[in-house]
Amino acid sequence: MFDEYKKLIQEASQQVYAVAKRTELDYVPQLSIRHNNKIWLKREDQQSVFSYKIRGAYNLIASLSKEEQGLGVITASAGNHAQGVALAAKHLNLKSIIVMPKTTPQIKIDSVKRMNAEVILFGNTYDDSKEHALKLSAEKDMYYVSPYDHPLVIAGQATVGVELLEQHPNKPDIIFVPIGGGGLVAGIAAHVKAIDSDIKIIGVEPDEAPCMHHAFEAGERIELEQIGIFADGAAVKQAGEENYRIAKELVDEILLVSVDEICAAVKDIFEDTRSIPEPAGALALAGLKQYVAKHQLKNNELVAIFSGANVNFDRLRHIAELSALGENREALIAIMIPEQPGSFRNLCHDLGPRLITEFNYRYADDNKAHVFAGVQLKHGAEEKSALMRQLKDRGYEVVDLSNDNVAKMHIRYMVGGHAPQVDNELVYRFEFPERSGALLHFLSEMGENWNISLFHYRNHGAAYGRVLMGFQVREEEREKFQNFINKLGIPYWDESGNPAYKKFLS
Repeated sequence: MFDEYKKLIQEASQQVYAVAKRTELDYVPQLSIRHNNKIWLKREDQQSVFSYKIRGAYNLIASLSKEEQGLGVITASAGNHAQGVALAAKHLNLKSIIVMPKTTPQIKIDSVKRMNAEVILFGNTYDDSKEHALKLSAEKDMYYVSPYDHPLVIAGQATVGVELLEQHPNKPDIIFVPIGGGGLVAGIAAHVKAIDSDIKIIGVEPDEAPCMHHAFEAGERIELEQIGIFADGAAVKQAGEENYRIAKELVDEILLVSVDEICAAVKDIFEDTRSIPEPAGALALAGLKQYVAKHQLKNNELVAIFSGANVNFDRLRHIAELSALGENREALIAIMIPEQPGSFRNLCHDLGPRLITEFNYRYADDNKAHVFAGVQLKHGAEEKSALMRQLKDRGYEVVDLSNDNVAKMHIRYMVGGHAPQVDNELVYRFEFPERSGALLHFLSEMGENWNISLFHYRNHGAAYGRVLMGFQVREEEREKFQNFINKLGIPYWDESGNPAYKKFLS
């Protein structure tokens, strides 16, 4: 099966090293000890463009005819493929145009410009950029270089798998591979399964961009209506056609991981290697950890592809903030205590000898008070469950907010008491692609039809801005208000019933 790829991969293995490096397969001791398995990272962050994408891009461009190369090349990319195409074009002295989403991290944009490529920023997602790039390709008669959906790109990415099998001292039991459009997982699977069909290939996607996972479930490629772009290097609405054809036959399973799990994996990689992956670069390790915990694996040879390290420095604050929650090293909890002398002392005693990472309180009324607390955990989810039971047994009303997006992103920075004078309040959470002037544009769209009773905006180097807003909307205006929200054309969530909001702000 897929015998045609054997020759393509052999040719790619002779061609890609004109620009690509043979990266290390590193054993990671801390992760291995902690998870009772032998864990290895394939270090594609060691490429000159800090990502594996140079392999497929160069393999395709170098294989073009002289006539096609003379036209110049154009592509769309959220960053890593862009750098691969730009470097390949520079090496071959070709003209290149790169269309990138406006949400692309600046570090990737700057890197592409340094390679003499023309950069056009268009749209908010990869798919927006792709549509524009294809239009320009037709207008300018330039060759469009697909980021993943082309046999030569797939064969180029397959060289990661070729090296991996040659470098492993024994043989891997499972290889975990990040998925965006599917070029890397298709290439690795095509090579590895041809060599040893017993080696499992498990793909890993962000749960906010699960295009291949949903395609597996549906039995056909589907286009997602909406995707999150935290892991921008894997934020794709539809898996590639050729990639899906290969993956559905050769990939054993697709896992979905949360933003918190990705952030925890970023921290894990840093602690073992002192390198900092971008969110998409840590996907495979996040999936590995999830799989090990679910199946209670021990003493297996596990490989995760560390696929890229192009991360904006100012995003690290946000990643670090969520990593503790993703690793179950912190719990966010709401606790109701009596409004009387000694209550705080009693609560601190009942929390036990744990480090308190956060403790927010404000007077609510004469009878009770709500405390928003962050508690450091040494033994993960089991310790958190035991703590919750312990507090409930001692008479506290307590709510776990560790997985509540409103609590994590907003409430912990806003705790300041209730507003009993505010009536008819609706609370909505919004996310919009971040770019210059985005917040002003968002507020302009909001207009002045309804009184804003609560507002909190956050963006620490993330690809999108986060807003929590309260509106005073009378009952007879609810339908009109809902129509207005729908017409904004941005992702939103009605959080009017959110427990964190009700306890601390309503």
